[in-house]
Amino acid sequence: MFDALPFRIAFAPYVPISVLIACAVAAILILAFSLWRRASGPFARLFAFAVILFVLANPQIVRETRDALDDIVNVVIDRTLSQDIGTRRADTERTLNAVRERLGQMNGLEVREAEVRTDAEVGTPLFGTLEAALGQVPPERLAGTIVITDGQAHDAPDLTTFAPGAPVHVLLTGAPNEKDRKLTVVRASRFSIVGRQAQITVKVEDEDAVGDNATVSVRVDGQNREARRLRVGQEMTISLPVAHGGENVIELEVAKGANEQTLQNNRAVVVVNGVRDRLRVLLVSGLPHAGERVWRDLLKADPSVDLVHFTILRSPNKYFDETPIDELALIQFPQRQLFDEKLSEFDLVIFDRYQHDEQILSSAYLENVARYVENGGALLLSSGPELADPELSVFRTPLAAVLPVQPTGETVTGPFRPNVTGQGLAHPVTAGLDRSNDEPGTEGAKQATWGHWYRMISSRRIAGTTVMDGPGGQPLLVLDRVGRGRVAQLLSDQTWLWARGFEGGGPQAELLRRLAHWLMKEPELEEERLLAEVAGGELRVTRRTMSATPPEAVVTAPSGEKSNLVLAKTGPGTFVGRMRADELGLYHLTNGTLNGVAASGPLNPREVADMRATDEIVKPYVEKSEGGIRWIRDGIPELREVAPGAAAEGAGWLGIARRGAYRVTSLDEEDLLPPWLSLLMVAGSVVFAWRRESR
Repeated sequence: MFDALPFRIAFAPYVPISVLIACAVAAILILAFSLWRRASGPFARLFAFAVILFVLANPQIVRETRDALDDIVNVVIDRTLSQDIGTRRADTERTLNAVRERLGQMNGLEVREAEVRTDAEVGTPLFGTLEAALGQVPPERLAGTIVITDGQAHDAPDLTTFAPGAPVHVLLTGAPNEKDRKLTVVRASRFSIVGRQAQITVKVEDEDAVGDNATVSVRVDGQNREARRLRVGQEMTISLPVAHGGENVIELEVAKGANEQTLQNNRAVVVVNGVRDRLRVLLVSGLPHAGERVWRDLLKADPSVDLVHFTILRSPNKYFDETPIDELALIQFPQRQLFDEKLSEFDLVIFDRYQHDEQILSSAYLENVARYVENGGALLLSSGPELADPELSVFRTPLAAVLPVQPTGETVTGPFRPNVTGQGLAHPVTAGLDRSNDEPGTEGAKQATWGHWYRMISSRRIAGTTVMDGPGGQPLLVLDRVGRGRVAQLLSDQTWLWARGFEGGGPQAELLRRLAHWLMKEPELEEERLLAEVAGGELRVTRRTMSATPPEAVVTAPSGEKSNLVLAKTGPGTFVGRMRADELGLYHLTNGTLNGVAASGPLNPREVADMRATDEIVKPYVEKSEGGIRWIRDGIPELREVAPGAAAEGAGWLGIARRGAYRVTSLDEEDLLPPWLSLLMVAGSVVFAWRRESR
C-alpha cells in the first residue's frame, strides 16, 4: 500500500547552527540591555532579529511517500509428547486451522508459525521457542502472539525479564483439573557394591487413591523381579540386590490407576553402577619356573585384586628336609583353611603348574574345588609338563570332573605361534587381540605375528570352547562353563616369553586380564550379549554371539509399539542393526533368551513427568502481556483488530493490536519561503524596527 502523506516542516540552514545560536544569544543580550536602558522599540528590534534568524534557518516543506508494512502475528504450536494424549493433537490442528483462517481475513497482516518440539534435556521449551520467535520480529510490527498448547512448559523464565512487546494469547488443549497417576524416583543409589542392596526411594502420586496400596512391578536388566506393594502418597524405599558390575538398569512401573492421562509417567528408570569390592584371588604355584612371576605381577598390578599367593616348595609332612632354611616357605601351607573353610570367599582360584601330591592337597580338597566351581566359582589352570605326567597330573584327581581337556600324556616341543581359532575370533576373550589373525571377512586366514612359544601339552578337548590352538590344531586355551561356574585351561607355561618381548612378544597382559575377568563373569566379556544405545536419534543394537545366525531383535518403543529389527553381521560373532528412535524413554529389546534396554534421552524425561493440561504455568506471563487464556473445549474465541494500548481481550474474543508501521520510500523537499518573500520579510522587519526606535 502506498500513501502520500501531508507535508512536514524541516530546516536546511544557510549558515552553521553555531552561528544561528550565537546570533540568537546576541539578540537576547541586546534585548536585555535595551530594557535596562529603557530604550524605545526593544521588542521591534527583537522581532527583526527573529525574522532574520528564521530566514537564515531556511525552512523547507518535506513531503514523504510511505509504504505501509504488514503487522506480524506469531502463532506458536506445541507439538511435544504431551500433546499426543487424548484428543489434544486433533484439537490443536483444528484450532490452528481456525486461527489461520481468521487471521487470513485481516488485511495487512503477516502470520509466522513456530513449533515447539520435545527437547531431551529441557522437556517442553515453550518459552524458549516463544522468545526466539519474538526476537525475529521488529517490535514496531508485532501485533501479538497466539500459543496453542496444553500449558506444560519446563523453561519458564524470570517473570521480571519477560517482555513480549504485544499481547500473548494462550489457547489450551485438554481440560482443567485433569487427574493422573505417576511414579517419581525421589532418591536412588548411583553406586553399590556388587552383591549388596541398592536403596531406591519412590513415591506414587494419585489424587484418587491417597492412602491406598499400589502394585509396583520391578525389572532388572529387562528381567522381571518380584512386585512390591507401596502406599500411595508416601515415600517408600525399595531394596534391590546389585547382581553384577557395571550398569544395572532397574525399571519400576506402577499399576494403572482409576484416572489416567498417560501410562508413560507410571514408569521410572534407575541405573545403579555395580562396583566390585576387592576381588579375592587364590594363586597356588607349583614348581618355580620362569613364568611364575607373570601371574603374580599381573594380579598385584590391579588395585582391585586382593591376592593370596602360595608357592609349594615341600610337603607339610616332610620334617627331614635338606632344603636350605632361606629357601623354605615361612609358614606351612594352610590346606584346611584355604580349601575347606575359606574357599567360597575367593572369586578366582589359579593353579599355576601345580603337580598333584596327595600329601600337599588331598583329593578331598580338590573335590572341594570342583564343587566350588559348580556352585559358581572360577578356576584357571596354567599347565606345564606335570599335566602330562600320569602320577602328577591333576586330571587323575576329582578335579578332572570340571576340566575341559584330557591330556594325552605327551608334550609338544619346538617353536610355534599361538593361533586364535574361528570360535576364538568371536569370543570376547580373544577377539581383536593386537596382531592376531583377525582379518575382516576371513576367519583364521591370516597368521598371527606374535612371538613363538616352545612348549605345550598335547590334549583332547572333551568340553568347552577352544579359543586358541597350537600345532596340529591341538587345544591351547579352552574355556568352559561348569554348573554355575567357569573354568579356563591354558595348556602351556610359555606366556612369560610374550611378557619379556621375545620376538616382539604378544598381548600377554591383555589376554590374561580378559581371561581372569571372563572367569569372574564381567558383563563386557560375555559371549552372548545384547547391547543397545541411542545416539543422534538412532537406536543401534549389537548382538554378540557364538552362533552363526542370531534371530531378529524385537524392539519395544517407550510407547509400547513393537517392531522387528534385522541384525547384519559386521565381524566374527558381532551382528548390528539400526533403526530410528524418535521417542523419549526406554527401548526394550529381546533376542532369543537375551534382553536389553536403551534410553533415548534422559532416563526419566521431564516431558512425561506431568502431562496434565494446566494454565498455572503460563498465566502470570499472559497477564503481564495483557493477553488472554481460553480453553479450546469451551470454543475457539473470535479474533479482533484493536488499537495499540486498547484492551486486547474480552468475553469470547481476543485482540490483535494493529501497529500501522511503515517504510519511507521517497522524500520531496521545497523551500517554504521564495527568495523574494524572504528579502521582503527581512527588509520589512528592519524598517519596522527602525521606525519604532525613531519615535
